Amino acid sequence: MNRQIRLVGAGIMVLFVAIFVKLNYLQLVHAKALNNSPTNGTKVVNEFDKPRGAIISSDGVTLAQSVAAPKGSSFAYQRLYPTGPLFADVTGYYSFIYGADGAEKTYNDLLTGAVQKSGFPTNLTDLQQLLTAKSSAQNITLTVNDKLQQVARNGLAGRDGSVVALDPSTGAILAMYSNPSYNPESLSQLSTVAEEKAWKQLLAAPGNPLSPGAYRNIWPPGSSFKVVTSSAVYDRKPSLANKSFPRLSGLPLPQTSHLLHNFAGEVCGGQILELFTVSCDTGFGKIGLDLGAHNLYREATQFGFDAVPPIDLPAAAASVFPKPSTFVANRPTLAYSAIGQEDVAASPLEMAMVVGAIADHGTMMTPHILASVSNSQGRVVSHYTDKVWKHATSPATAAKVTTLMESVVNSPNGTGVAAAIPGVEVAGKTGTAETGSPPSHT
Repeated sequence: MNRQIRLVGAGIMVLFVAIFVKLNYLQLVHAKALNNSPTNGTKVVNEFDKPRGAIISSDGVTLAQSVAAPKGSSFAYQRLYPTGPLFADVTGYYSFIYGADGAEKTYNDLLTGAVQKSGFPTNLTDLQQLLTAKSSAQNITLTVNDKLQQVARNGLAGRDGSVVALDPSTGAILAMYSNPSYNPESLSQLSTVAEEKAWKQLLAAPGNPLSPGAYRNIWPPGSSFKVVTSSAVYDRKPSLANKSFPRLSGLPLPQTSHLLHNFAGEVCGGQILELFTVSCDTGFGKIGLDLGAHNLYREATQFGFDAVPPIDLPAAAASVFPKPSTFVANRPTLAYSAIGQEDVAASPLEMAMVVGAIADHGTMMTPHILASVSNSQGRVVSHYTDKVWKHATSPATAAKVTTLMESVVNSPNGTGVAAAIPGVEVAGKTGTAETGSPPSHT
């Protein structure tokens, strides 16, 4: 009996020690993580009872701001989005129930003041804030431009799709718009009942407007992928650049009796300049077979495929190019992959980065939306620092592919003649894709 009592006592002591250790771990080691957890109700309520910094476009337009809530409201402040659905892809939303998305999520700690950027103090107020480490909301200025964003929206003219414009030399996103879009303000209402209703309506809406099409969704890139295939020619098998490919309406495929057909049954062929100018599928399908799976895969990954683009927005999608092993028993799919079909898939952001790398002499810059951070007095305290993400190709290859892309716009039979601008050198590549179901975002 005494032995059993001692065992029970020892067990109780072990449990007591375990509880003691757990409590001390939670209070001393894990306290910060628990306090900052998005599921911490106290933290969320506290944030909604404090002013939140503004989000501003590069041309000075307020995209998101906090204003005092009407008397009798549950919260002290309400988040407003003056431009409505125009910048939803970029700003995201800030909701009491559903948390945050977009820039609101990425830069939450700056907007709430939980993390303070502090430049060199230039006045007594700055010095006081620096010495007392006083927490205050900060504003962020983004790289996106309101006027360009309107051009992107108007260009889509209500059709489903995405537009991404970036500065190739810095990676700065100048415009990013997807249709369908939504008004982030519907998810920042003072009524949680109204918020929940809006959320359910958006989830049921066609086109999934809550998922930013520009960087979070992927589709077959179609013929725009021929920029990557052409780069692979110059980088990995330059003899193909001088090869004249037969003029065909359909390319016989290995391991099958099927043909890869040109769009609308056109007949085309010749060397790579002519193939690229008219976007010849049979020619580029044969180029893919001649390059081989390993060469095409290596080139695609050099351009960012099979990797998540490091944009400062949450949950960006990785674009996809199949592994070389997938083509061993099915070589026809290599021909289709070379023209951006089959299992190749890319986000509009990825394809903008691809052509951006060509424009920047082979260098792919890290894409970003943040330009600068300002303190509560409106003084800029931090600037984004441009960073290289990948060296996609050589300057020599980039120059040769640029020549191909200029021919698309400038040649009388080029597929991109509509993009020509008098007095301006324009390089481009058109792309259409069979997606299996509309809409196509290429």
